[in-house]
Amino acid sequence: MTVLIGCSPSDPEPETPGTEALTKLITADQYKNTLSYIFGPGIDVPAQFAPVTRTEGLLSNSLATAGVSSGQVQTVQAVASNVASQVVDVRYRNHLIPCRPESLNGPNDACAAQFLSDVGRLLFRRALTEEEVGVFTEQARFAAEELEDFYAGIEVVLEALLVHPETLFVIETVEPDPASPGQLRLDAYSMASRLSFFLWNAGPDTELLAAAESGDLLAPGGIERAVDRMLQSERLVEGMRAFFDDMLVFDEFATLTKDPNIYPQFTSVTAREAREQTLRTIIDHTLVKDQDYRDLFTTRSTFMSPNLATVYGVPAEPGWTPYTFEEDSPRAGLLTQVSFLALTSHPGRSSVTERGMALREQFLCQTVPEPPPGVDFSVVTMPDAHYPTQRQRVAAHLETPSCAGCHRITDPIGLSLEQFDGAGAFRLTENGAIIDVSGGLDGFEFEGAIGLGAALRENPELPRCLVQRVYSYATGAPPAIESRPVLEYFNQTFADNGYQLRGLLRTIALSNSFSRIQKNPVEENLLAASGSR
Repeated sequence: MTVLIGCSPSDPEPETPGTEALTKLITADQYKNTLSYIFGPGIDVPAQFAPVTRTEGLLSNSLATAGVSSGQVQTVQAVASNVASQVVDVRYRNHLIPCRPESLNGPNDACAAQFLSDVGRLLFRRALTEEEVGVFTEQARFAAEELEDFYAGIEVVLEALLVHPETLFVIETVEPDPASPGQLRLDAYSMASRLSFFLWNAGPDTELLAAAESGDLLAPGGIERAVDRMLQSERLVEGMRAFFDDMLVFDEFATLTKDPNIYPQFTSVTAREAREQTLRTIIDHTLVKDQDYRDLFTTRSTFMSPNLATVYGVPAEPGWTPYTFEEDSPRAGLLTQVSFLALTSHPGRSSVTERGMALREQFLCQTVPEPPPGVDFSVVTMPDAHYPTQRQRVAAHLETPSCAGCHRITDPIGLSLEQFDGAGAFRLTENGAIIDVSGGLDGFEFEGAIGLGAALRENPELPRCLVQRVYSYATGAPPAIESRPVLEYFNQTFADNGYQLRGLLRTIALSNSFSRIQKNPVEENLLAASGSR
């Protein structure tokens, strides 16, 4: 059983300006998860939204600047039509629509209003007004009369709700904070949404919305009660899978390919299961076992599927099973899993530089500059009998002054992983030459992937980067410079609590920095009108 951490650091949270109130597009997975909660897993939601650009390490940081083109609206409308059709289908209608019309061949205002107000509340993440319920009921009545079918009327209005801007966009609104005169906070509904998309990657459930409606959520102890319930929910797993999927750039699996002549064992199934293996490892380590986040880079515990077992060269068992690499295995930690190794390689060869750059950017939150224009890559991309190994080929980087600065911080990392080829399989030689896996990371010298994982585990920037990423993910934007003191507070609290993820989530969700909103001219006027500035 999971025991929640007290999270009561000796030092109080420093004063913080908070974050901005955002209007942001929800993701396809958030759309799917929300509809799955409302209608159940039996309803298929084939949603695929247009990709967004990654900002400071996360796709989620770009959702506030993402829009929906007319073509995308048509795509979402097709999904909405599909879902609405399923909901009113005779197979599902009796348990998804909590009332029965007196006649199937015409309107029934009472039943339509009951269903549409319940569903609309969950889709809009707030209670509908009486006026809104009246409009939607009237639309259902009109459609049912025209089509001579009660459920056809429901279907028409449900489709409209599923593509409504308040369904597709999270619109955060604020109010004066009575506990901190002159400050603004998220209002109850916006707080419920920010918590739910952060921890569950879906809209609020009925209990969280009820707490927002009743005033309990923002009453003393209300947020703490809600957060503790959410952290104990099974839905936290889905939320954290989404976060790590974003942080680890796993969206690139969608376009990952390997040369089948060089890596015949690597298929689309391998790619899909490599992604799943890493997510299972992370969730088991951080949420099921509540272990130290840093140990993810040294643990030999993971999960194995028969398809992946052929790449790892280990015995296969049916289905997904827990697996522990032997003590003398060259594999331990996330950096030696096929997901990281294959994603940071080219289709036909490994990449020392890509692996080093990915480690610095994904796990240490460092930015490696793009190559300068006019760089000649032929030395490292063309086979050359004089350079049988990657170590010899990439040495050319260091001989070019314009390249050397960046490659000194990436290549020593990637070279230590060279015993894994571009598909993540183990090897001892390259073109007949023994692979030298000596490497370095920020002053620490080591041998091979095991040494790299141990060095990374002890790097103080590793947990600090996670804190920064989680805070960005929670609030929907990269942290501002003014947030540095509160990030230091989160870092210290994370360390005091043994680097346990659940404790970090709780600390951030309960912080003033999570709920407080910075003032802009609109909010200044709100404060002036309330007389609280």
